[in-house]
Amino acid sequence: MTLDQPRIIASQAIRPFAASPSFLHAALFAGLAALLAILPVLGLYPFVLAQLLCFALFACAFNMLLGFVGLLSFGHAMFFGMASYVAAYTAKSGLAFLPFWLPGVGRFDIPVGLPPFAPELAMLTGAAVAAVLGLIVGALAIKRQGIYFAMITLALAQMVYFFSLQAPFTGGENGIQGVPRGHFLGFIDLRDDTTLYYVVAAIFFAGFLLIYRIIHSPFGQVLKAIRDNEPRAISLGYRTQRYKLAVFVLSAGLAGLAGGMKAVVSQIATLTDVHWTMSGEVVLMTLVGGMGTIYGPVIGAVIIIAIQTYLNNLGAWVTIVQGTIFVICVMLFREGIVGRLSRWIKRPL
Repeated sequence: MTLDQPRIIASQAIRPFAASPSFLHAALFAGLAALLAILPVLGLYPFVLAQLLCFALFACAFNMLLGFVGLLSFGHAMFFGMASYVAAYTAKSGLAFLPFWLPGVGRFDIPVGLPPFAPELAMLTGAAVAAVLGLIVGALAIKRQGIYFAMITLALAQMVYFFSLQAPFTGGENGIQGVPRGHFLGFIDLRDDTTLYYVVAAIFFAGFLLIYRIIHSPFGQVLKAIRDNEPRAISLGYRTQRYKLAVFVLSAGLAGLAGGMKAVVSQIATLTDVHWTMSGEVVLMTLVGGMGTIYGPVIGAVIIIAIQTYLNNLGAWVTIVQGTIFVICVMLFREGIVGRLSRWIKRPL
């Protein structure tokens, strides 16, 4: 054995590891964590960054359904918006009573008398309500496919929108304003925008890791099998309806977590959060970034929110700019920006 042979053997052993998808993803996660840590230092406004991360988590939650199961929902704003309302209401007013309804009895209220919730409890309450709503909507819609599934979700989302318009606790067209940010975990003051950003960044990163783990688990592999060929998955013995309902509830809950964060960050919950245009925007974010990829929805959210923020002086023309970018992406990047990049480097992103 020559002196160079051990070096050659070591390089051959390291090369496959360095080129493996797991190593690439670990490096990308480390880079994302470092980027989230230094963004405020670069002079970017923490409040805008915090809002961006809320929508990025929303898009990632939606991508679980569209990109990895193949179910196009036109009503995901109902989970985002309803959680925003619940988080805003509980953070501002607490919970005075729990409404119940029984057949033959009608509605009756059980007094609770809880004080205003801490921000983390308000966010979790919004996410829980969104998950329960997702269970109800999913049970009704999951048996349909394609355009029928999309239309059912859109119709149910419109029902939630009109409920939000008429319900007394939502404030109607005025929404819920002046939502207190409070203290996260009892000692982290969220009134400072920089502190708020780092808390939101930590929650986003944890949710992002959770989605990655779900997609790369055996459960996630079954979801991909359902997306690619559902009849074959059924023939292998998988109860695909249960898997689709489970991922629908997970997607709704994470979308609700994003909505709850948005209510605390912006200190307001309005009908815009539950309007059908919000569902359209999250579809746009996912398609521009690349559905079926991990990082695609994040890139799509960055592009769309940056356009809305920095081109806000254009007024209604912002919608035309968004449409133009969407057309360009569809014509030049059929798989989305990250999807095309993934094909170029031949590595899943």
